[in-house]
Amino acid sequence: MIGVLCCNEFSQRPIQAVATRFVAPLANISGATVVLIPAVSNACDALALADRLDGLLLTGSRSNVEPIRYGQISPHVGPVDDERDEVALRLAAHMIEAGRPVFGICRGLQEINVLFGGTLTGTIDSGHHCGLDDGTHYARHFDHCHDMDFIEGGLLSQTAMRVSVNSVHRQGIDRLGDGLSIEATAASDGLVEAFSARPCGATVLAVQWHPEWDAADNQISHRFFDLIGAELAVRAGRPYLNGGLQ
Repeated sequence: MIGVLCCNEFSQRPIQAVATRFVAPLANISGATVVLIPAVSNACDALALADRLDGLLLTGSRSNVEPIRYGQISPHVGPVDDERDEVALRLAAHMIEAGRPVFGICRGLQEINVLFGGTLTGTIDSGHHCGLDDGTHYARHFDHCHDMDFIEGGLLSQTAMRVSVNSVHRQGIDRLGDGLSIEATAASDGLVEAFSARPCGATVLAVQWHPEWDAADNQISHRFFDLIGAELAVRAGRPYLNGGLQ
């Protein structure tokens, strides 16, 4: 059972939301039961959740991490979601301390980096990473790609190799958090694209790109959800049967 953190979508009717594309590969590839966690700080008992969940996924989001969370003040980070920051950092900390695996995608990678004492860039202006404006057709956001280099011996790839990944984000890692090991970097500018750690007996793994978008037919993206499934199975004491992409 994996918790997936929601976001606050503010409108005339504030709601909790998570894109279905994050949920589907967790069920179809990782073999997990998904529980949605509201980004409402007074509705989440982080200790109780950490005791019940086998893992946690911090998803991507249309909001950015508030700069004060990593010791900076900047008025130019776009939309923020302070409640999401609060729940993500508190719940992830308790999960890691309890020896539960924690995973991150895009904003989730940035949150985990901040949790480990790292910092973020204020705004990425490079066309290598930004993707398209919000007015663009939804699917075309993920057509924006760039090359990425894996570090040899990592969890996602045991060999040094270059692949192309999608890129839809405005924040990124500035200083890497303590104890995090780089898994991959952008070929164009060295921006950290993935990292891992094992601080309390369970895996922490996060990526900057969006593997949930093409996990069904992309080997690297599929591998991310395979690793989630394997870690959850270990925690639950069950065999992981889904296996790799054929």
